[in-house]
Amino acid sequence: MFRVLQFNMQFGMGWDAKAPDNGPVDVKATIGEIRRHKPDIVLLQEVEHAQFGGVQVQPAPNYTQIKAALPEFDSWFSYPKADPRELPFGIGLAIFSRTPLLEKLRIDVPSPAIEFVFRGRKTTPTDRVMIGAKTTVGGREIQVYNVHLLAFFMLGISSTMYPWQRDLVADRLAASDSPTILGGDFNVSQGDPLVEQFAEHGYAAVQNKVATWHRQPFVLDHIFFNSGLRCVRHHVEKSVVSDHLPLVADFDLAG
Repeated sequence: MFRVLQFNMQFGMGWDAKAPDNGPVDVKATIGEIRRHKPDIVLLQEVEHAQFGGVQVQPAPNYTQIKAALPEFDSWFSYPKADPRELPFGIGLAIFSRTPLLEKLRIDVPSPAIEFVFRGRKTTPTDRVMIGAKTTVGGREIQVYNVHLLAFFMLGISSTMYPWQRDLVADRLAASDSPTILGGDFNVSQGDPLVEQFAEHGYAAVQNKVATWHRQPFVLDHIFFNSGLRCVRHHVEKSVVSDHLPLVADFDLAG
């Protein structure tokens, strides 16, 4: 059995309901949250805080701090494509694994040119990113993916109207012939269509009932898995380390 932790860490900003956009930033608390769940595979989103003008700090400071604190894990990190339109929110994905990560990959996930206004300025969304790697669990090769999709609902529309980000991810899932895990922040306020879409490619969500976001009662964060795996148990953890809640799932290899 192995454990997967899915967690949008919001660059280490803790949740304060009285000041939701000004919580304390404490990456050590993020590290403590990761360690508390004793995971074998960790999927993190919003690892870094996006900088003015789309500047991407190298080496990524939060990732570097987490990596140093978890020396027993292999890991890798990727920013999305650099873009001067980037807004000052969380950015960047990381995978951590107790077993070596092989065949690492990075896929750009384009965003549609939907105009919206942010702080009095008209702009359009930046592209997102999907990362992946293979590792070995119990002598079997496991494919792992991590993604963070655009929050269409925050633009007043639905991803069903602009489905190509979800379609790109679904196509990658369909092409996998190994036991496969996909985690991420899918930013879908109504999760049923997403779960149904991925089910058409043989993937189930560990859960789609318990909200994973403090700000609204939405299930934004998911872990999907295919028939090569069996979910033994799962839970959404109560935590104020981020505005997202950690999702933990234990798996066995099927067959």
